[in-house]
Amino acid sequence: MLGSFIFFMLVFTLIGISSARYSKNNKEDYYLASSSIKPWLVGLSAVATNNSGYMFIGVIGYTYVTGLASIWLMMGWITGDFLASLFVHARLKAAAERVGEVSYAGVLSQWYGGKNDALQRVIGAVSLLFLLAYASAQLVAGSKALNVLLGWPTWTGAGLGATLVTVYCYAGGIRASMWTDAAQSIVMIMAMGLLLVIATESLGGVSQALIQLRAVDGFMNWFPKNLVIPGIAGSLLFAVSWMFAGLSVIGQPHVMVRFMTLADDSKMRHARVWYYLWFLAFYLMATGVGLLSRVYLPDTGNFDAELALPMMAQHLMPPVLVGLMLAGIFAATMSTADSLVLSCSAAITHDLLPQQIEKTRLIKLTTVMITVAALTWALLNRQTVFSLVIMSWSGLASAFAPLLITQTLGGRPSQQSSIIAVFVGLFVALIWRYFGLQSAVYEGLPGILAGLVVINFASFKAKMIGTLSVRATSDDKQAKKTVILASDPKTE
Repeated sequence: MLGSFIFFMLVFTLIGISSARYSKNNKEDYYLASSSIKPWLVGLSAVATNNSGYMFIGVIGYTYVTGLASIWLMMGWITGDFLASLFVHARLKAAAERVGEVSYAGVLSQWYGGKNDALQRVIGAVSLLFLLAYASAQLVAGSKALNVLLGWPTWTGAGLGATLVTVYCYAGGIRASMWTDAAQSIVMIMAMGLLLVIATESLGGVSQALIQLRAVDGFMNWFPKNLVIPGIAGSLLFAVSWMFAGLSVIGQPHVMVRFMTLADDSKMRHARVWYYLWFLAFYLMATGVGLLSRVYLPDTGNFDAELALPMMAQHLMPPVLVGLMLAGIFAATMSTADSLVLSCSAAITHDLLPQQIEKTRLIKLTTVMITVAALTWALLNRQTVFSLVIMSWSGLASAFAPLLITQTLGGRPSQQSSIIAVFVGLFVALIWRYFGLQSAVYEGLPGILAGLVVINFASFKAKMIGTLSVRATSDDKQAKKTVILASDPKTE
């Protein structure tokens, strides 16, 4: 088991390091790979980054607790993600080329040109905070798997993940991250598929597995429990709210920057095909494994549900395949962690500092420092992977999605209204989660809607002021003309 795990980790690291041969040793190449990436690689990298340790650890734990009703989350998430991709990805890529920016914050703040430095710094600061939390969650997810399967203390797994991410990100930047993402995505889907097949066959096939699942009281109910509105109406509301979780992908700098690296804008559809075929297949398999884990691990009160997958793998698979599964889990965490670290680095070197850092060596050192900060947070963390990822995901989406949606639809919000929308959307999402309302409606829905209301209200107010100003100017001119005519009729 340990041997196969180490083998895959070495392969991933070597793939990442080998990308340094193509490095052009400048900021644009380090953060965007000089916009030279093929569609298949963009798709696989984006989906591996999206489907992180959250899928292996968080979603399977959630399915273990919730049962078949967790499928509403999957349907909502993928639908929202797909709808967002139809009108955002290509426009974001075009805007990045138009303004010549290498960071997500830079593109959003300078969408129509000009210098909106305050907005760029606000987006950079919010990105840095939540992406760091997100990165720490990935390191925690990997450390949990190593703790169960190898008996290593949690700090060892987190430290190993941080070290490997640092090595290849330092070597090749986002190109190294995307190359390893592609290899990791293959291992991830192989591992999940093998576990699903082995678990199903161990129960006597699909029909026998369904019989045992139905024997668990309420586990195979279609509708989630404890909804504000019971039945199908409440389930549809639940799915719609999680559709906003899928749409929230447009607010994730570490995912969206993948699409900004595409070499040919006309190939965006090809990248989406790779992305969604993998996404749908993997999510369905993860849900299946999560359901079956309840049969193999029926004692729900005595263990952490987020450990269901590694414990199940250890129970069912031979050591070599357990090593493959462990490599899949660890690969999932690293494919997201490296992306998050690079986005944090871009936030500091390109968005937050008064003078942007251009020297590649300083940029790489910043990447190392960000990784150390994420590791420290992971070692001090006491939250579940699921809650920490969802909090970060919804916070970023509520802050940035309203602005990006408005811009892709042709809106031109002012810097002031954009900054207010960022903070209002973020505040609403955090307050929603603080009061525990996310169990009924995903907090990204009210957060994103609140941001959109702010931007549209500001736009409406600006138009009204402009209209009144034009009328006032016209009335003033007419009044002056009337005075002149009254004082000297000959001027007519």
